[in-house]
Amino acid sequence: MKTAVTYFSASGVTAGKAKKIAEMIPADLYEIRPAVPYSRADLNWRDPKSRSSREMKDPASRPALAETDHDFRAYDRVLIGFPIWWYTAPTLINTFVETYDLSGKEIVLFATSGGSGIDKAVKDFQTAYPQLNIKGGRLVNGSVKELAE
Repeated sequence: MKTAVTYFSASGVTAGKAKKIAEMIPADLYEIRPAVPYSRADLNWRDPKSRSSREMKDPASRPALAETDHDFRAYDRVLIGFPIWWYTAPTLINTFVETYDLSGKEIVLFATSGGSGIDKAVKDFQTAYPQLNIKGGRLVNGSVKELAE
């Protein structure tokens, strides 16, 4: 089974986990990058006017991607990693899922978090994208071994 490990990382934590997972599987690694990188002020979740706060309050928010022409056709499984923001995935992940054709692929979500679980993010994705084969998700604050198996 050919696998791609995709990830968005605002601070480097999710990137580190994604790289470990890709090494263990082994899998190809792909970074999901916003067209406009997030600044420290953009990520200030305590500021209701920060970019991340505004995006997460708007269900229609779809921040632009830096790249939109990657070819995922050769992959059977796509792991999608992200930090938990407001108990779910950042809206940039919705942009990614809606930009690329992931139909027919096994999709597994993984996340890092300072205190929230991944269950709401998984449910949100299964509800928003019922046509996709989303197999669930795992929080990877600790070991990535289980996800890589």
